Amino acid sequence: MPSNAVQLPPLSLYIHIPWCVQKCPYCDFNSHALKGEVPHQEYVDHLLADLDADLPLTGGRTVSTIFIGGGTPSLLSAEAMQSLLDGVRARIPVAKDAEITMEANPGTVEADRFSGYQRAGVNRISIGVQSFSSEKLERLGRIHGPEEAKRAAQLATGLGLRSFNLDLMHGLPDQSLEEALDDLRQAIALNPPHLSWYQLTIEPNTLFGSRPPPLPDDDALWDIFQQGHELLTAAGYQQYETSAYAKPGYQCRHNLNYWRFGDYLGIGCGAHGKLTFSDGRIVRTEKTKHPRGFMQGNYLAKQHEVAAADRPFEFFMNRFRLLESAPRDEFRIYTGLDESVIRRSWIGRWRKAI
Repeated sequence: MPSNAVQLPPLSLYIHIPWCVQKCPYCDFNSHALKGEVPHQEYVDHLLADLDADLPLTGGRTVSTIFIGGGTPSLLSAEAMQSLLDGVRARIPVAKDAEITMEANPGTVEADRFSGYQRAGVNRISIGVQSFSSEKLERLGRIHGPEEAKRAAQLATGLGLRSFNLDLMHGLPDQSLEEALDDLRQAIALNPPHLSWYQLTIEPNTLFGSRPPPLPDDDALWDIFQQGHELLTAAGYQQYETSAYAKPGYQCRHNLNYWRFGDYLGIGCGAHGKLTFSDGRIVRTEKTKHPRGFMQGNYLAKQHEVAAADRPFEFFMNRFRLLESAPRDEFRIYTGLDESVIRRSWIGRWRKAI
């Protein structure tokens, strides 16, 4: 049973910016092709109103990390980003050393805008490179080319940010082993403190889902992963999560909090949240997906309490994303349950599965 005095896990904040220049054929995230101009300040006002509605759930807790994802957050003006982060800091305590990450598309990167984001408080940028091959980028529906990707990384380096990440994909349509490794070599040459290296997966309700492209077979994918992992390790990157590598001290704190089963507020179109309360309850929230509905003030779409019987399963399914072990006391801190329930919970699930 939940403890009467639960030690609450760290709290993060996720902010969703839903618009993209165009929808990529592999993308199943909540993103919407932009029609007309971005409603910069209007959307920021709704984000802050959404946060206001969630504040009673936080109990005055301090936010340790912020992640601004999308969509393409770099479509938002630097002035709107300043207004957004100022508004967040005025409403909820934010740690002085908070990691504040923003995703950026190389095709929307400008030096002045990057500097403006930094002045607003962004100290970590995640750049969606995906590949350094013009042909592969075109097949992925990306709006940038290899040189724009390199320029974005160089701008991030020049700003002296706390860190920056390059997103790369492998297992791309008709991709050879050497092409995949060449992408990695070019990424490593840019010296990012963090690299996310994902295998392309075909998701339903995407263009690739309805018209799948030819992908490398399982043997080729294994060779790509094995040799790519060796390349990254030799370059000083340590794998700490299923698809994430970092130089020592540069792990993404926001994602670590997710996978450790920490708490997070989610504001913006389709954003998800998870909050633990002092009485041991854990509640998940989901916001309205479509910008039209969200910007009519209909923020909360769903909310449900995570049953005590489901918490062990959710805890471990998240922790299994990480290569680190889970300290025994963290199970109690993050679930509000005694570890004796683990055996009962898993036995019950196994019996149902048999």
